[in-house]
Amino acid sequence: MAAFGVICLVTLFLASSATACDRCVHQSKVAFFSNAQALQSGACGYGSLAIGFNNGYLAAATPSIYKQGAGCGACFQIRCKNEKICSKEGTTVLVSDLNQDNNTDFVLSSRAFMAMAKNGMGQEVLKLGIADVEYKRVPCDYKNKNLAIRVEESSQKPNYLAIKLLYQGGQTEIVGVDVAQVGSSNWNSMFRNYGAVWDTSRVPNGPLQFRFVVTAGFDGKWYWAKKSVLPADWKSGAIYDSGLQITDIAQEPCSPCDNSTWKDSVNNF
Repeated sequence: MAAFGVICLVTLFLASSATACDRCVHQSKVAFFSNAQALQSGACGYGSLAIGFNNGYLAAATPSIYKQGAGCGACFQIRCKNEKICSKEGTTVLVSDLNQDNNTDFVLSSRAFMAMAKNGMGQEVLKLGIADVEYKRVPCDYKNKNLAIRVEESSQKPNYLAIKLLYQGGQTEIVGVDVAQVGSSNWNSMFRNYGAVWDTSRVPNGPLQFRFVVTAGFDGKWYWAKKSVLPADWKSGAIYDSGLQITDIAQEPCSPCDNSTWKDSVNNF
């Protein structure tokens, strides 16, 4: 895993040679799901937990944003361009699914789509069906929630462990996960199975600790959860606190940057 981490950091460093900032504004279109349940079966694997994220303001994102699952849990502020019915603030959504429609960068929950409207104009915004928008990546702020690890039901001690990462804060992507027995320096790599789910067939014995490679700034950094995150008697379906709060901001190449505040958009979950 050490070599993997070095490769990730080198790759990120090379990417940073272009003009980079933390607020790149993009122009696109968005649509919405008429079925409120659609995003609960999304490609990120959040399932029924998704509806509890960001007050149900969710989005399916195009492959370039979904990034084979690395974009799961990312937050974006989106505002539509029809000044008669759309607010200047827009809304903030959390990525929970993959959008395969090449005509739009996002497909939003209907609740999130309506939230782009001025007061009392929600139904008028819905009538648009597809809206011209601009959007930018913004930090996710879960306040007092730490990064959490949910043990998936497919896990079978001692031969297989699958985890789902929840409440990933900041403006980052988790690009590597290692697991080891507490007190051991023998780290085993986990691999992204799909979406926010990572797994390994090399499960250490005893209580488990984790470390993560996270995009941050121009490069990346390690986050270490050195305490016992999973007890020796970990249970499938249980959610465990990592003790970590991720607050870093990863930058992306673009020019010019837009560091202005789109007022009153709520992204505190």
